[in-house]
Amino acid sequence: MDVRITGLLVRAHDALPDWTRPVLRWARVDFRPPRPPSGGRVALATVVAVVASLVADALLVRLGTTLYPSTRGYVHFAFFDYARLTVAGVVVAGVGWPLVARLSSSPEWLFARLAVAVSMVLLVPDAYLLYVGSPLRAVVVLVWMHVVIAVVTYVSLTVLAPVARGRHAR
Repeated sequence: MDVRITGLLVRAHDALPDWTRPVLRWARVDFRPPRPPSGGRVALATVVAVVASLVADALLVRLGTTLYPSTRGYVHFAFFDYARLTVAGVVVAGVGWPLVARLSSSPEWLFARLAVAVSMVLLVPDAYLLYVGSPLRAVVVLVWMHVVIAVVTYVSLTVLAPVARGRHAR
């Protein structure tokens, strides 16, 4: 990592209030990262994650409507309805991965926990859909879509755009 960026991160860490230190230590935010993934690899991994997530979404909708015929025609099963949200979420994760990789010496560990936390937050609209009367079976399919997208995106980014480690990492 560029020495100037490292210096800025260390100074920012030192300027944080004392009460944040235990939280940062638990989250493994230590500003001692390995070399972050290259932009090209992150872009490729993000594209792979988008395509794989859209394929998985389509397969889950197909499976859901086959298992639960009453969900056919459900508005959120329309390709453009879920595709725009899937693409947006995966792109945000693609931007987030190199940022996380710059904050932690254990970026995969932190990114996995952030993926779980974000996925839990993204289940709130699904709960709202249930609240306003959407069919339970349709919402269950949407929940599975969130889970699969999170797994596909995490694996794509961390495997196809890994951080550099070892002697030559810095």
